[in-house]
Amino acid sequence: MSKVYPDAGSALADVVRDGQTVAVGGFGLCGIPEQLIHGLRDAKVKDLTVISNNAGVDGIGLGLLLETRQIRKMVASYVGENAEFERQLLAGELEVELTPQGTLAEKLRAGGAGIPAFYTRTGVGTLVAEGKEERDIDGKRYLLERSLTADVALVKAWKADRAGNLVYRKTARNFNPVVATAGRITVAEVEELVDTGTLDPDHIHTPGIFVQRIVVNSRPTKHIEQRTVREG
Repeated sequence: MSKVYPDAGSALADVVRDGQTVAVGGFGLCGIPEQLIHGLRDAKVKDLTVISNNAGVDGIGLGLLLETRQIRKMVASYVGENAEFERQLLAGELEVELTPQGTLAEKLRAGGAGIPAFYTRTGVGTLVAEGKEERDIDGKRYLLERSLTADVALVKAWKADRAGNLVYRKTARNFNPVVATAGRITVAEVEELVDTGTLDPDHIHTPGIFVQRIVVNSRPTKHIEQRTVREG
């Protein structure tokens, strides 16, 4: 059975539902699965819990889902340049769980590896520690952090073969590999699709066993999150 779908809408049609947890790759606007986010918006599913490093910017990436009020809760590392995120947060309309960036990455990695929880020193003695189990190990204090998995994972890759093996490009790799393994169903948006066996096995970042569906977006928009220019 082919993993390749003609567009984002068809790849998500029988996968996404109200109330799901969706993990989304990317860092700022780098390496985001833009067409899949558009497909999620167009599916009109609501009450979503979205796990992502941040919520994009107004009108781009996950900012689109905030505008349509499809996100009920965000699990993220930082707010980002998103006025709608801040407005909904301050109004009490959006539940937010802020997590240190490295801890968020490890929560996803551990979830994908079948590890339910782990101890870390990050956050000890801060607001992050509230309500969490603590333990002394070798004379140092650690927090117990629960791992993360998602009903659906949306990732962006540079290349894929038809078996779903993925190759990321440079910094666009960021959170995508750990998001890919944490999803029960993982859908990958790729710029280039090649025949199975074409990719060098040593260059594959995410094995195809983790990827159930593929959508090709050969001409993605290369957004810039913040642009600073010098007056001439």
